[in-house]
Amino acid sequence: MIFPTPISLDQLLSLFHHTVNVIGHSDRLVVGLNECHSVQDGELTFADRDKYYKKVLGSKASFVLLNKELDEYPEDKVIIISEDPLLDYLSVVNHYVAFHPQTEAIHPDTQIGEGTVIQPLVFIGEDVKIGKNCIIHSNVSIYGHTVIGDNVVIHSNTTIGGDACYFQKRPDRWVKFDSCGDVYIGSNIEIGCNCCIDRGVSGTTYIGDGTIFDNFVQIGHDTHIGKRVLLGAQSGIAGCTFIDDDCKIWAKASVNSNVYMAKNTVLYALSAVDKNIQEEGRTLFGVPADDVQKKWKEMAYHRNLSTLFEEVALLKKELESRK
Repeated sequence: MIFPTPISLDQLLSLFHHTVNVIGHSDRLVVGLNECHSVQDGELTFADRDKYYKKVLGSKASFVLLNKELDEYPEDKVIIISEDPLLDYLSVVNHYVAFHPQTEAIHPDTQIGEGTVIQPLVFIGEDVKIGKNCIIHSNVSIYGHTVIGDNVVIHSNTTIGGDACYFQKRPDRWVKFDSCGDVYIGSNIEIGCNCCIDRGVSGTTYIGDGTIFDNFVQIGHDTHIGKRVLLGAQSGIAGCTFIDDDCKIWAKASVNSNVYMAKNTVLYALSAVDKNIQEEGRTLFGVPADDVQKKWKEMAYHRNLSTLFEEVALLKKELESRK
């Protein structure tokens, strides 16, 4: 999230709920905040677990919230030690992003391009831009902070821009990472019925030009879907994932979070990807997904296991009878 106006370090500290200790000094302004995987120069990020310290300190962040002091820090960063970095981070989020109830189905400031048709019973939130020659069918909900390009068709009961399912487990409760990102949907896209595209937690959930959704597709927060991607019915893409151009993901397939899928990858139905696919043009199948020919051979071997066990049992009996 980029702040409307950059703020000083003192202004940032005034937004926190906890007393903090600042290590280092900078006259630079804080331009926004982001999660460690996508934070940029001038922005604030945080870490409250050991496995993330190295990542945030090696990131582009200029301001880093931590829950304990470490032995050494990069000289180009301001380190802020807090009792609860997540809650202080969220206090900044909630200072800038608040829920504003609407009395109208379509926010009066919505920008709608020439030739676009909005069917009855559509909801459109604040800060939404819709391009030319789109069709938004009935019962679609477009939450705030969404951009939609030209020639986009969105079918009934689809929701664009809902909050991410992103929580931290505490001993007594779940703490929600309040979403402050947005959604960008390009041009020449068709989105089927009952699809859900989550808003970025702190960045952008991006859908590239020419991409096609079947019904019941789920796209997680901060995920990038490239151009001309095909997503089959009931497929699911987790948050912070990058699907490159011209991929085909067939029905009921799934892709794990923080995974990269190279261009022209084909993922067959009922498959699941749990690691990066770096080589372009591969066809994958199975759980976990692997090259389709390899998986089909494994399935053939599996079908023959019962026969193999019977043959081994007979050989064992024959050997025992010879003793």
